[in-house]
Amino acid sequence: MYHSIFSRVLLRYCTSVCGRIELKPGHKSQRPFTHRSCPIPFSPYSSGRTRVYAGDGAVRSEKQIECPEECDVLVLGGGAVGSSVAYHLLQRARRDLRVVVVEQDPAASTVLSLGGIRQQYTVKENIQLSLYGAEFLRNASSLLAVEGQEPPDVQFRPQGYLLLAPEDKVELLRENFRLQVETGAKVQFSTATQLKAKYPWLNITGVGAGVEGLENEGRFDPWGLLSGLRRKATSLGAEYVRGKICGLNKRDQGEGAPAALTSAEIHFPCGTRRSIAFKRVVLACGAWSGQVAALAGIGAGEGALAMPLHIYPRKRYVYIVHVPGLPGANTPIFIDISGTYFKREGLNTHLYTVGKSPNEEQEPSVDDLEIDYEFFENEVWPLLAERVPIFENLKLQGAWAGYYDYHTLDQNPIIGPHPIYTNLFIVAGFSGHGAQHAAGAGRATAEYILEGKFCTIDLNRFCFERVLSGEAVREKNVI
Repeated sequence: MYHSIFSRVLLRYCTSVCGRIELKPGHKSQRPFTHRSCPIPFSPYSSGRTRVYAGDGAVRSEKQIECPEECDVLVLGGGAVGSSVAYHLLQRARRDLRVVVVEQDPAASTVLSLGGIRQQYTVKENIQLSLYGAEFLRNASSLLAVEGQEPPDVQFRPQGYLLLAPEDKVELLRENFRLQVETGAKVQFSTATQLKAKYPWLNITGVGAGVEGLENEGRFDPWGLLSGLRRKATSLGAEYVRGKICGLNKRDQGEGAPAALTSAEIHFPCGTRRSIAFKRVVLACGAWSGQVAALAGIGAGEGALAMPLHIYPRKRYVYIVHVPGLPGANTPIFIDISGTYFKREGLNTHLYTVGKSPNEEQEPSVDDLEIDYEFFENEVWPLLAERVPIFENLKLQGAWAGYYDYHTLDQNPIIGPHPIYTNLFIVAGFSGHGAQHAAGAGRATAEYILEGKFCTIDLNRFCFERVLSGEAVREKNVI
């Protein structure tokens, strides 16, 4: 029974996700599981044809559509962030701009996102990105509508986050709360006693206070957002090409001309390799952005080019559990003082996604997407059961793993032009909140490309210059 419930609620994203989620029968013992390995991320070489996304969402073979030889803007990465850049560029410039998007994995990491959006950050820019993101999600059915097709459904459902703070961090929580309110967030500060009165199932031992979102927070379908952005961008003229980025060609500075990137080498599934020339290029490759930047010599040159792009993949596990007896409709998206979280999936089920980020010593290998069930047994379940005792009776239903594009400096993204290759625009390093900030980051990148500056949200603190100076803009609320 639980298998069928899980399939209806969680596997609606897309068939590509189904292959990456392990389903488990109900399980209560604390013995290690016997499990099959979760597949490695989709390989771009599994087909003998180059594929390009058509306006109707279908894929076409290389014989039907030729790879473009040049474009105005080449977007490297076709996940939610890259597709948002393409959408916002063409929404402003319409068909005066030729935009090509190269994506290695049609599913992208976006579909493995938890699908939550919150305002409760400690950096003003992140709060602003979330406010726009919530507005975008609420209006996605009209913003991403394509004439003659069913409007997209990103399934945005309002649901507040509840972030707890220990007794010795109450003043810091209150300070963050004030920043959120001043920036326009609708949040509520509550003492531990007030939280216990509202949520009787909560064990408040060690809890000093909490902040709960009242508006502009909730859950959404990452696949619905990704497919909606791609379909709309395609209808506006974007060309999606499936292939692997294997080289970036450059022009050195000289005779009054600045250094610039000029073309990208793309390896297609059929085995051929072609070059696409561009005027501007956007790096939105998520967890692999650092590797792609290295193809341009970033991190291997002199001066500013000696600084690598410190964005790396970090593997994170998400577990699906069935918890009978926990009130469903009144349950917020919960983040404990330990960093453990749980999120209800659907209104009429008792299914929850749960997890916790490992510490530095526990960081798993990123060579594959195998799932560590001992981490759940030893690090996640005990903390959940301590904070919400009814979780002691949970039954594990399944799990999946995905990648954060982790920026080691401060867990905040780099958004803006590179200081040397000024026609290279970076939008990566979100460290786990890329899907929810995709709309705002895409709009900001499009503004900088077209206007030469950020117009709606000032994201200058997120530019590459802070990396060169080592001035971290640290986000403390990274889940």
